[in-house]
Amino acid sequence: MALAAVLLLLTANAHAQKRENYEYYKNLPKYADQLIADLNYPMAWGNSKIKNFKKWKKAARQKVFDCMLTPPPAPDSYDMKVIAEEQRDGYKAQKIEFNLSKYYRVTALMLIPDGDGPFPAVNALHDHGAHLFIGKEKMIRPFDVSEEVVKDADEWAANLYDGQYLGDYLARHGYVVFSADAPMWGERGRAEGVDRSKYDMIAGNMMMYGVDLSAYMTYDDIRGTEFLATLPQVDANRIGCVGCSMGGYRSWMLSALSDHIKAGSSICWMVTTDVQMTWKYGRSENGGFANCFPGLRRWMDYPHVASLACPKPMLFINGSQDKLFPVPGVEKAFRQMHDVWQSQHAADRLTTEIWPIPHSCPLKAQQRVLDFFNTNL
Repeated sequence: MALAAVLLLLTANAHAQKRENYEYYKNLPKYADQLIADLNYPMAWGNSKIKNFKKWKKAARQKVFDCMLTPPPAPDSYDMKVIAEEQRDGYKAQKIEFNLSKYYRVTALMLIPDGDGPFPAVNALHDHGAHLFIGKEKMIRPFDVSEEVVKDADEWAANLYDGQYLGDYLARHGYVVFSADAPMWGERGRAEGVDRSKYDMIAGNMMMYGVDLSAYMTYDDIRGTEFLATLPQVDANRIGCVGCSMGGYRSWMLSALSDHIKAGSSICWMVTTDVQMTWKYGRSENGGFANCFPGLRRWMDYPHVASLACPKPMLFINGSQDKLFPVPGVEKAFRQMHDVWQSQHAADRLTTEIWPIPHSCPLKAQQRVLDFFNTNL
């Protein structure tokens, strides 16, 4: 009987039970297009009743923070300690730990150019990739870790970054580079080990405490940048940020919400909700809780939030072969952002480009990012 029960359970899992009537199809509600039609984004620049840009920016930023729910409490002190250090070609690598909030102490990787500082700095924000075993190690070549971590990071860099660690590349050209794990990645993951399917469950549990896991990622990026600005090696007036994929999302979010960021670069993460959340393009968002703030879409879309970075210099690169972000949605988002920068007489500070690349950050994109930072930092 026990074997029969197991076989029955396996059969049920292999062939989902279906009812004649249903309300959800391909992970979206049947009324998805009606939901999209009802999104009028009343806090977007141009839609808002606030016509003074500085006042709008203050109010719209506060609306984003409201949707991010309660932030993690600030630490009494960062209490930074250097755990390990090694000399590389033209720069020094450090593994550090510090208090990112009163709740948690984290490890991070930092690269410091040889010579006298202070130097311009970049917060390098890692991607999602449905691969949570490594985080910061996707951006900076790891050391003082197991061979498993090094092998995993090298393979990831080969697949998504053309074999080059973006953080090390920037450090060789004179930038302090900082990278920390987002919640659930790397050394901030589960004691039981990596399981992507548990991400949404944990995000739901966090909401039961009145906090948002994705918002914690953004709050941490903001505070991590504040920490970076306190370091004597860093010129606090020349800090930028960069990332690919979820790191690209993190980059424009951080640029929009932190005054410490002077210039931001985002690779392969921009779109409009009406294109991303419909069946028309054979694509529905599956980043899920990794980029979800409660209720924010009722106020602003992705490009509207990114426009809070105006008039900062910003570089966006998306790929025409990127299956995650359909080109019509990318082009529409870019137009909306250009309208904002144009309205503030800062059109030359926003660069948006669509390249014939898939969802990746190849060497030529990294060169473009370096050129952008050399010009703007």
